[in-house]
Amino acid sequence: MDQPSIISVQGLCNSFGEQIIHQDLNLEVRRGEILGVVGGSGTGKSVLMRSIIGLQEPVAGKIRVFDEGMIRKEEDEATDVRRRWGVLFQGGALFSTLTVAENVQVPLREFYPDFSKALLDEIAHYKIYLSGLPADAAHKFPSELSGGMRKRAGLARALAIDPELLFLDEPTAGLDPIGAANFDNLTRDLKETLGLTVFLITHDLDTLYAICDRVAVIADKKVIAVGAIEELLAIDHPWINEYFSGPRGRAARRGHDKRNNPQPGRS
Repeated sequence: MDQPSIISVQGLCNSFGEQIIHQDLNLEVRRGEILGVVGGSGTGKSVLMRSIIGLQEPVAGKIRVFDEGMIRKEEDEATDVRRRWGVLFQGGALFSTLTVAENVQVPLREFYPDFSKALLDEIAHYKIYLSGLPADAAHKFPSELSGGMRKRAGLARALAIDPELLFLDEPTAGLDPIGAANFDNLTRDLKETLGLTVFLITHDLDTLYAICDRVAVIADKKVIAVGAIEELLAIDHPWINEYFSGPRGRAARRGHDKRNNPQPGRS
């Protein structure tokens, strides 16, 4: 049985001046899944995410999150919904003048201003631990961290208020293959342990094969297909064919098959 939708986007239209980004875009995100969102450069993947979380006002359409209409929602009501999601923006988007622990505490201070410093510190250290960072990272500034550690620090902040829904924008971009695979594993483990729903924007084919339950493809200003990768491979569309069946797509598929179907007698 299909899970109920946690995000519903219907007839979404976005534009910047005369440039139309989305036109009649529809998308459903099921509770408990990791949904990968892919598309060529300029197709508006991040614009779609920003529309859902209220940072971009669409020209037209409907957006519901947790069955709550989000467009032009009253601020108090929108705040109640925002408490239920966390966001990892591309590059981490950490405040450079704050330590990792202080960055993690930013959403806690916004939504729970009465929390004591001791409680804020305790929660921050726990979220840092959940993100896979060492304990001493709490007192470091973003400039003292590697790219992978900054991603994990951003993830710790996204997890700060115990979200049900997690938005990840290109979380493995710029990471080496080992770091990207480790971040994929962490995302999957957190999803299973915490019961998260994950909206994941990525270009990384290995990530799609490794952890995504379904993939939504944006092209021609709308979502042209949603499904498991095997279902997408059967669709005759130029971008889908080039993306999934081109050299990188074939390599990712071979790697996935090798990991899941190891040869007898090999470790």
